[in-house]
Amino acid sequence: MGIGLGSALMLTNVILLSGYTFGCHAFRHLAGGELDCFSCSLAARARHKLWKGVTVLNIKHDRWAWASLFSVAATDIYIRLLLAGVLQDPRWVA
Repeated sequence: MGIGLGSALMLTNVILLSGYTFGCHAFRHLAGGELDCFSCSLAARARHKLWKGVTVLNIKHDRWAWASLFSVAATDIYIRLLLAGVLQDPRWVA
């Protein structure tokens, strides 16, 4: 029982891929696109807050892309080496 290095790598992978996905231009458009007035209704204000949050991720979209690319590659290589028996997954007991 505990958390292994592989679990930490996969969690990092999920976080980086989520940042890349939720920071993309298409998601930003879905969040707040086609609105002419952000203060006209409660729903428009909520979408504006979501749009501002997505914009924070969108500013560094290229960095999210590169980091997630390397994370996917590192996780894949690590799991392949575990399955081949080359490495042992170190575990931290909580």
